[in-house]
Amino acid sequence: MNWIILVIAGLFEVVWAIGLKYSDGFSKLWPSILTLVAMAISFGLLSIAMKTLPAGTASVSYTHLTLPTIYSV
Repeated sequence: MNWIILVIAGLFEVVWAIGLKYSDGFSKLWPSILTLVAMAISFGLLSIAMKTLPAGTASVSYTHLTLPTIYSV
C-alpha cells in the first residue's frame, strides 16, 4: 500500500513541477495555486509512505519515478 502512495506522490510531483513552468514565477494565480496544492499533497503523501518504507529507498524511488516524466514534457 505504501508503494502505491509513493507512486501517487510522484505523480503529484510531476504536476507541481509542470505547474512551476506555467506559473511564471508565481505571477499567475491559478497555476500558482495548483502548484502549491500539488506540492503539499506530494510531500504529505511522501511523508506517509516514509513511515514504513526506508527513507533512502523512498526518496530515491520518489525521485526516479518522476524524472523521466518531467524531462519528457
